[in-house]
Amino acid sequence: RPVANTRLYVLDSHGQPSPIGVPGELFIAGVQVGLGYWNRPQLSAERFVEDTFSATPGARMYRTGDVARWLPDGTLEYLGRADFQVKLRGLRIELGEIEAALTTHPLVREAVVVLRDGPGGPRLVAYVSGNDETALDAARLKPHLLQRLPEYMVPSALVHLPSLPLTPSGKVDRKALPLPEAPSSQGASYVAPRSSLEERLASLFSTVLGLEKVGIHDDFFELGGHSLLATQVVSRIRAWLGLELSLRTFFEAPTVARLADRLTTASASMSARRAMVRVPRSVGPDGVSEMAMSFSQQSLWFLDQLQPGLAAYNMPAVLRLRGPLRVEVLRRSFTELVRRHETLRTTFAGREGRLVQRIHPSPSDWPLSVEEVHEPGLFDLDAALRRRIDAEVHRPFDLEHGPLLRTTLLRKGPDDHFLIVCMHHIVSDGWSMGVFVRELEALHAALSEDRTPELAELPVQYADYAAWQREGLAESVASARLEEWRTHLQGVPALELPSDHPRPAARSFRGETLDFSLSSELVSSLTKLGEAHGATLFMVLMTGWQAVLARYSGQRDFVLGASVGQRTHPEVEGLIGFFVNPVPLRFHWEDDPTVQAMLERVREESLAAFSRQEQVPFDRLVEALGGGRDLSRSPLFQSLFVLDAGPLDVPSLTGLQVERVPTVTRTSRFDLMLSLNKHGSAMEAQLEYSLDLYLPETARRLTHHFVALLEGLVQGAAATQRLSRLPLMTDDERRQVLEDFQGWTERFSSEATLHALVEAQVDRTPHAEAVRFEAETLTYAQLDARANQLAHHLRE
Repeated sequence: RPVANTRLYVLDSHGQPSPIGVPGELFIAGVQVGLGYWNRPQLSAERFVEDTFSATPGARMYRTGDVARWLPDGTLEYLGRADFQVKLRGLRIELGEIEAALTTHPLVREAVVVLRDGPGGPRLVAYVSGNDETALDAARLKPHLLQRLPEYMVPSALVHLPSLPLTPSGKVDRKALPLPEAPSSQGASYVAPRSSLEERLASLFSTVLGLEKVGIHDDFFELGGHSLLATQVVSRIRAWLGLELSLRTFFEAPTVARLADRLTTASASMSARRAMVRVPRSVGPDGVSEMAMSFSQQSLWFLDQLQPGLAAYNMPAVLRLRGPLRVEVLRRSFTELVRRHETLRTTFAGREGRLVQRIHPSPSDWPLSVEEVHEPGLFDLDAALRRRIDAEVHRPFDLEHGPLLRTTLLRKGPDDHFLIVCMHHIVSDGWSMGVFVRELEALHAALSEDRTPELAELPVQYADYAAWQREGLAESVASARLEEWRTHLQGVPALELPSDHPRPAARSFRGETLDFSLSSELVSSLTKLGEAHGATLFMVLMTGWQAVLARYSGQRDFVLGASVGQRTHPEVEGLIGFFVNPVPLRFHWEDDPTVQAMLERVREESLAAFSRQEQVPFDRLVEALGGGRDLSRSPLFQSLFVLDAGPLDVPSLTGLQVERVPTVTRTSRFDLMLSLNKHGSAMEAQLEYSLDLYLPETARRLTHHFVALLEGLVQGAAATQRLSRLPLMTDDERRQVLEDFQGWTERFSSEATLHALVEAQVDRTPHAEAVRFEAETLTYAQLDARANQLAHHLRE
């Protein structure tokens, strides 16, 4: 739990806690404190300790392997060993911390936690022994753990043992721990599948959600599902039954029983799924094959032609690698990655009126650039290294000549390197970065041990998806969907938010990013609000965001964008490529709806838009609506909303300690882009804003108002409250208006009116400047004359 004003303590040779920086022989407890308890995420606790000790003459450090955390009173709480750190769904977890939380329960005598493979993938399993004969189960211990740990650290299974098995030396024998038994039900509400169709659907639900089992009446979204996971379920059902099941159908029938009933009764009316197959390549004399671009790629290619040299669509990641790095193994890993994914060796060009992606042959050896750098500083990267990283992150790509993947290794010392990986968005997206990390881990592990990598060959490539997409748009259903979009969006005005600077004739894409967060309590309340009204967390957060923008702009009809992945078929889930499709969502505020009514509207608008977007890519939609390209703003919408756009997972590379180095691209693709990502039970958020329009303090105030409005959404009677009446001001702003500003009245006589004071100033200094606006000024006499004219007009 990050807290402000923390101090890291160590144990001295007498076992007493002392502040860091005391010279002498110190024994470190808690070197691996971990980012979960560190309030400076850009610098790990271990790096902080090492840098501090290197700056302290005479200091000596010993790595004990113990894990501890410091408490408000300055004492250390021992949590366990660092030997048992694991990684689960991209999050690093100290098993000793969970064990320490379990043993704080009065009925638990001993506890050990391990990571085991389960039906839905890896999961945490806790083994406990009690202080008496009382049976310990998940229902008794889970509420206790949730008060002390984030949700992702709470074990999904719990085994009660009379005592924990021990080795001859007296340590817990982890290999002797029994496998947890699958529960026979999930409580009294569990109902088992009644048919083979329900069995398949229940198995699919449990696999996607990572649960032991799912009953036929368990709601997918109440079990933790969201829009992205729902898309995976729909894509697997499509592949399984060969039918075009819509996302709306799944939202309307989110249980196994209801979905099975829909599939049974509606299968005759559902259209057959078009298969995605490998398209034969026609290879030229230079070994290059050419195929049509996807519509998403085409959109970025046009933008690059209009404003070449943009870095706004660079996707960088910087990793610090500590330990004995085998550069050749890393190079071979990248070589195999590029061989597997055609899009990483693709360039783009225009050919006789056609836009094509040019797929180049696999390189025999990937050109991993290695440069020597030095860092004289102790606490931070030196200026030269930062400039080198910054230059690489912002270096534009050449879409026609490539490459569109760049890898640079900066060597700071024999066992200290910085790896810079940068891709252009035209060949990648957020999901792709996850694929990239997982495959890099597997390839590096195999090649480090001189094994042949065992990654399965990909059934299709991105170019096959692009061909499938274009073939599908030739069908009549695409024309019908396009007409629906045109009717729905025609005539909607652009969102005009008050800005600090006038809008330029052409966007410069200069931007900044502001980080903030939503507490776990607020996220939990928002989730419950959505469940009560049949809406997902995405829909609730989108309601709050558009409510804030409506209040800022004063508009009652506008369009916002939402980022939606187009991986609606299982064949493309393992591909690196550009599958993101922005979807415009229209909102109506004319009648000042209640929170409940607006949630229903957002739900219906989202489901309808997600259904229409499957047949109509964004670029085709822009063309169909016409109006030409306006270089001063993004087409159709000026604000994009993104949920679950998490940061790059840190890969586990054999023999290396890997740390992610935060990077900032200082660009903005829209006027405003709000990105939110679940982090444990809380939520991290980023507001990317255009420096052409907004000052940093304006962006910061906007985030404060967004959080304040979300907190108003979850108040007791908020569902029946009008959106315009929800609180927008923070407590500090309200205090400033209601209390601090009251002191200003003491400067004036209680007997004088404001306009009388102005008139007295007119008599004293009639020719002094009173008002200035841009190039125009008014003296006090001119101001008085205009005020009198307005007063006479109002009287009439």
